[in-house]
Amino acid sequence: MTTAPLLEISDLHISFSSRRTEVAAVRGIDLTLEAGRTLAIVGESGSGKSSTALSVLRLNPEPPAVYPRGEVRFEGTDLLTLSSKQLRAVRGRDISMVFQDPMATLNPLRTVGSQLMEVMSIHRSGDRRERRRRMLEALEQARVPQPERRSAQYPHQLSGGLRQRVMIAMALMSRPRLLIADEPTTALDVTTQAEILDLLRTLQAETGMGILLITHDLGVVASVADRVAVLHDGVLAEQGDALQMFEHPQHDYTRSLLAATPRLEIGATA
Repeated sequence: MTTAPLLEISDLHISFSSRRTEVAAVRGIDLTLEAGRTLAIVGESGSGKSSTALSVLRLNPEPPAVYPRGEVRFEGTDLLTLSSKQLRAVRGRDISMVFQDPMATLNPLRTVGSQLMEVMSIHRSGDRRERRRRMLEALEQARVPQPERRSAQYPHQLSGGLRQRVMIAMALMSRPRLLIADEPTTALDVTTQAEILDLLRTLQAETGMGILLITHDLGVVASVADRVAVLHDGVLAEQGDALQMFEHPQHDYTRSLLAATPRLEIGATA
C-alpha cells in the first residue's frame, strides 16, 4: 500500500484579480513534501514563493486571490476544496505557520503566555491548568529560557530571537504534522539565525514534522533543506535534491542566484 505524501501541490495556479485586470502570480507549480523532510522554496521578491506557501492554508485573501486550477493535497485531502469551517479545523492544528515578523503577528497588548494559551484553547481541550502546563512545555521545547518569567512578559520586552522562538512555540502548541516557515530568520543577526535554524532541525528530528521553508537566502537553504524548488516569475524553474542543485544547477536562473550569493574569499586583499 502506497502512503500519500504529507503535502502534494499539483498544477497550482494563483491569480489576483481586480475589476480591471487579473495577474497570474503562480502558474502550474508541482511540489511534493514527505513527512520528516524539509522543502525550501527559493526565489527573489515577486517570484510567487510566499503566495504558494500561503495557499496551503488558504491565507491569500479571497478575493482578490483566485485558484483557476490545481490541487493542494495534505495527507491526500485537497485543501482547496474545503469549506471555511473545515479549514479552521486544519489551521494551527495539523498545519502551523511561523511568519517573518513576530511583532506583526503577536499582540503587543497581551502577555506571551496569554496568547499561547489562547491558541491552546482554540485547538485543544483541557482546563486552564492543563493549557498553562502545555504553554510552558511549548516554550521550553522552543528553547525559551525561563519559560515562567517569559510567559508573563509582553512581546516588546523580548529580543528578536526570543520573539521568533515564541512564534515557533505557538506553532508547535498543537503538535502539527506540517510547519510552514516564511522567512523565519530574515530580521535576525547571523548568530541568532543559526540558533533558530538549529532549533528547527532539532524539533523536526524530535517530532517527525515536515517543514516547508520559504526563503531568499541560499545559506539558509544549505543549512536545513533536503530538497529545493526554485521559483522565477511564478513558474517552477527547477527542483531537486539540495546538495545536487548547489553543485550542478540546471537552470540559468538558479545559476544566477548562486552567483549572487556572497562568498568569503580566504586570503583576499583589499
